[in-house]
Amino acid sequence: MRRVPLLVPLLLAVGLLAAVPVGPTATATVPVTQLALPDATALKPLRIFTSSNRPDLISGGDARVAVEVTRDFRRTTLRVRLNGRDVTKRFALRGPKRFEAYLTGLRVGTNVVEATGAGHAGRLVITNHPAGGPVFSGPQTEHYRCQQGARDAQCNQPATYRFLYRSSDPLQPGLQPYDPKDPPSDVAATTTDRGVRVPFIVRREDGFQDRDRYTIITLWQPGKPWSRFAPQRQFNHKVLVTHGGGCGASYAPGEPPLEDFSGTVPSVPGIESSYLVALGRGFTVLSTALDNTGHNCNVALNAESVMMAKERLVEHYGSIRYTIGTGCSGGSIAQHTVANAYPGIYQGLVTTCSYPDTLTAGAQFADYHLLRLYFEDPSRWAPGVVWSPTQFAAVEGHLTHLNAVVADEGLFKAALNPENACDGTLDPVAGDPSTRYDSETNPGGVRCSVLDLVANQLGRRPASVWGPQEKAVGQGFGGIPFANKGVLYGLGALRDGMITSAQFVDLNTKVGGLDVDSQPIADRIAGDPASVANAYRTGLVNEATNLSQVAIINHGGPDPGIAHDYAHAFWTEDRLRRAQGHTDNRVMWFGVAPLIGDPRWATEAFREMDRWLTGVERDRTGTPLARKIVRARARLGITDRCANVPGLLQVAGTDDEVDCVLPESVQLRLSTPREVAGGDRFNDVLSCRLEPLTRDAVDVGLLPLTDAQYAELQRVFPDGVCDNSARGVGQQGAQTWLSYGTATRVVTGGRNLPGVAPRQADGVLAASFRSQLRQ
Repeated sequence: MRRVPLLVPLLLAVGLLAAVPVGPTATATVPVTQLALPDATALKPLRIFTSSNRPDLISGGDARVAVEVTRDFRRTTLRVRLNGRDVTKRFALRGPKRFEAYLTGLRVGTNVVEATGAGHAGRLVITNHPAGGPVFSGPQTEHYRCQQGARDAQCNQPATYRFLYRSSDPLQPGLQPYDPKDPPSDVAATTTDRGVRVPFIVRREDGFQDRDRYTIITLWQPGKPWSRFAPQRQFNHKVLVTHGGGCGASYAPGEPPLEDFSGTVPSVPGIESSYLVALGRGFTVLSTALDNTGHNCNVALNAESVMMAKERLVEHYGSIRYTIGTGCSGGSIAQHTVANAYPGIYQGLVTTCSYPDTLTAGAQFADYHLLRLYFEDPSRWAPGVVWSPTQFAAVEGHLTHLNAVVADEGLFKAALNPENACDGTLDPVAGDPSTRYDSETNPGGVRCSVLDLVANQLGRRPASVWGPQEKAVGQGFGGIPFANKGVLYGLGALRDGMITSAQFVDLNTKVGGLDVDSQPIADRIAGDPASVANAYRTGLVNEATNLSQVAIINHGGPDPGIAHDYAHAFWTEDRLRRAQGHTDNRVMWFGVAPLIGDPRWATEAFREMDRWLTGVERDRTGTPLARKIVRARARLGITDRCANVPGLLQVAGTDDEVDCVLPESVQLRLSTPREVAGGDRFNDVLSCRLEPLTRDAVDVGLLPLTDAQYAELQRVFPDGVCDNSARGVGQQGAQTWLSYGTATRVVTGGRNLPGVAPRQADGVLAASFRSQLRQ
């Protein structure tokens, strides 16, 4: 019979031993109240915590667990049990007052770790989730098709490992296969930022978590030992996470992106990728297919996959000092939205081809789509109404109409059309829900719209607005999180004399809206109010309310008309200033290279971010983290900058680059259809509040509207027009660390994970970055 320490059942009975779940990726501190026993013996606490992740977010059946003891603790008396099984021998002294072990064999669900010693006791509850997920993202999409070789329906498969190396031959770029049994003669050497010089050989681990692929790459000396508690000395305990571009839905595993501009901008010959620079400096590089928004445009899954991969890294490679993200376009979206909705996953962001989020850019592109349907079909124009491409652009807020065409064809249609072919789906077969959706023949099929991918976050459409397809399957599709009711398209262009009153009225009469299948309808889009509110609450709209504890470097350049206006970088800047009163934790670099500013800046910004975070790390004062970040930037002289091109961005007294003091217009901050319609510069209102239409609001052109024209607008806007002075419907800051339920039960719109004032986990962050985060 298993012997149980006498004090443990007594303490359990009176409720003095309990797991106290705390915040995201945090230590679980388990205080044990002193108990006055009959013999007046005082029980002292043992602090037990998971060092690889927050204890209620552990996955994969393993965890690093630590027991912190006091100076007067007799170490030989320590006994630790996992689910009643003695695991004491796995623990070893890892510091002056800390025992730690790597524990395996955790069952899915609740696991109890109990530690006792002479006059001491502690207890920790660990919730372990399947390696295939979910952890907090809620029920997974159905009809997912795993990779060949998967061991089960969760796509689990043992990790594989291979060696690669950097060649000393400049004609051999990137990483080449390395065979330890037959090593090549052209292996380059590298010196890490700690001064450790080693051959540039890396080990690449490829595996599956959350039903998708992850990759971990790090410098490795084959044949030499590596322990999670004693890594090889070239590992500097820093992590770079790479991301991909685009926005889409997939129903099969993808490939983790590695290049700086994956999915958006081709690699530039002769320019070294950030991940290679990072590896050479001693970083571990991590990427997941699910952090690629082109494959998975879902902030909860973006965050969950990176969190799970970081946990594995800590459990198998060693502790982490800090994590830097990098990425272009969708890669900037993933970083911005994850950092805002799940603060603590990143400490530094390097963004380019920048957007603040998916949905506010998506609302802009939805407007483009509707405007194109009208502009490019002259048969819809009223007699006597003729439009020019210049006038198209004036209504769209851009220099040319090309931007709207590219945004619509390359981004909006692919992301929002549920009949679009996406990875893992098969051509529609009538009545087969495992094949792709077809509105006529297979309404119960797999929908490739991003709005259906994020149904756990946005919610499903209420029965009161179901269309025939939804009625046929007995379930609402993913909610519509934006509206164009009340939008006076082209109002600013009318005011500026760019279009006539007749054009203005005809456009607003006929532009219409979209249904749940993104098909045009005569009525304006009303949106689903609950989904609109959830878009803000879940962080799918980034209001920058939780970004004060992350350092950001954004670099970009002019957009030649491919839907990546530098204005989007200013959206983030403006929202950040509104949220926290300053933007001192963010710098902006503007250059002349389209979208990215300068091909060299990806690696330069990475190095600067590393320098910035090292500066934060060295600040050992009790100053709040947000203040440390600002202080380190000022101390290190990390500033805004502009490329100095004679005749274009010339600033006196400089040679190559300067602190950027150029007007936003010179940096090509362009507008949007909603701004032209009277909206503000934040571009974050998905659904405006309405006010009555008045003649003064629309009589802004060179000539007043006729009575017939005004009557037509009254017919189009019976409920009123946008009140651009008011906050939007459901507009709010994102809640942090939301869970969307379990594998079988959804919590629509999310629920905060338990615990307040979370503290970062010892193994996941260096001490200087651990802080109290807002819930």
